[in-house]
Amino acid sequence: MKKISILGSTGSIGTQGLEVAAESGGAIEVVAIAGNRNVELLEQQIRKYRPKIACAADEEAAKRLATAVADTSAKIVAGKDGLIEVATVSECDMVLSAIVGFAGLEPTVAAIRAGKNIALANKETLVAAGDIVMNLARERKIDIIPVDSEHSAIFQCLNGEKSIAPQVDHNKTDDSYVNNAKNYVNSLEKILLTASGGPFFGKTRGELENVTVEQALRHPSWSMGAKITIDSATLMNKGLEVIEAAVLFGVDIDDIEVVVHRESIIHSMAQFVDGSIIAQMSRPSMKHPIQYAFTYPRREFSPMERVDFKTLKTLTFAPPDEETFRCLALAKEAGKVGGALPVVMNAANEVAVEKFLQGEIAFLRIADIIEETMNKYSNVSCNGLEDIIKLDMEVRKTTL
Repeated sequence: MKKISILGSTGSIGTQGLEVAAESGGAIEVVAIAGNRNVELLEQQIRKYRPKIACAADEEAAKRLATAVADTSAKIVAGKDGLIEVATVSECDMVLSAIVGFAGLEPTVAAIRAGKNIALANKETLVAAGDIVMNLARERKIDIIPVDSEHSAIFQCLNGEKSIAPQVDHNKTDDSYVNNAKNYVNSLEKILLTASGGPFFGKTRGELENVTVEQALRHPSWSMGAKITIDSATLMNKGLEVIEAAVLFGVDIDDIEVVVHRESIIHSMAQFVDGSIIAQMSRPSMKHPIQYAFTYPRREFSPMERVDFKTLKTLTFAPPDEETFRCLALAKEAGKVGGALPVVMNAANEVAVEKFLQGEIAFLRIADIIEETMNKYSNVSCNGLEDIIKLDMEVRKTTL
């Protein structure tokens, strides 16, 4: 039996993670959960899944939750300290990191330090602190298994590929030999990162000037939380995924090509030095990558709907429009520059998206705010996790 803690149990990924555990026939046990202020949903999850610890977002919600589940044995905790407790509970084997945004960074790092394998659905953790997180995971010999459908797809496509690489004679220094050897040692040539295109694929800037929140939240393929859905509409979600893929798989930003694939059947592809391309395909459901992360390295039966090639009419592909959807280009720029700029970009985006959701700014203003903030902080640097956290807080306070 694998024992799981879920950070973000009341969100889209978290609730589906709980369902995957319930459908596992007892192979997966949920030992701890952390949710938001939705006391009613947290109570339902405690009664159904019987975790030992449950965390609410703040003390007020935790008090109400403790009263509601007083007849159970669940320990109720709150806030950041509670998140850390859920992430590091001793019985846990793996933590599903599914909190949206920068808030997922600290509990994910705490889980790694505590020796927990990570099922990573929080892309901002690697966007803001990729080198720190990956180095820490290597030091602690921790597996980070991606749960984003695109990164799970790439992870599956790459499975076993590097093991066939020939040995390199490091005594040879000829440039052509060295360059060719590098290509063979790393047989991956390019990552093809698929994107649905969001609800506004094909629209011009003029057509997007008066976009409403309701329109932006109508995603064509996926059911997600509000913040991620808006990120998908601006293509920032894909920009964050480009940075995440670069960190996870050790490639340059320029070696990742975004391809719009409206059907959301192919979740991403890996292109190799011999010209071969391996794609991972499945029906659009987050339960697939969640289950794969939970059961890795095995594959287990799933009742999820299969792709039916008798009825599948077309698979279409197109380049993204980075001039209209400027957030993708801004994220790529932040990823190429590196250093502290991805922290700045991510914080500015979270502030701008929240302002849009609250009706305070127009849809197209999101990219403007991100660009203005990146320019303001273009020369800033970070030397560790504490610096990253301080910079994130400062950017949030100063972003217009």
